[in-house]
Amino acid sequence: MADQPLTLDLTKYIEKRHFGERPHIRGRRIPVALIADARHKQALDITELMEAYTLTEAEVLAALLYYAENQAEIDRYERAYADASTEDWVAHGDDSFLLR
Repeated sequence: MADQPLTLDLTKYIEKRHFGERPHIRGRRIPVALIADARHKQALDITELMEAYTLTEAEVLAALLYYAENQAEIDRYERAYADASTEDWVAHGDDSFLLR
């Protein structure tokens, strides 16, 4: 039997229901990219992330793992999100224009 990479189902903690395709903590509007950015750029540890965003340890770890597994896709989306103009948002009413 060939070795299959281990994949975890993180849907208990991560969803894309809000913000179109921008993954965020389930039931919250805290983007995965925000957690990853705070971890890497501000060097916050798990406890500091939990306190800063009022998240559980499992939510923080799930966000960091999700980011690690989907970094290229999330970074691409975040760049498009940051570069979007107000006119784009008004014209489309959502983030569907980012996915082109």
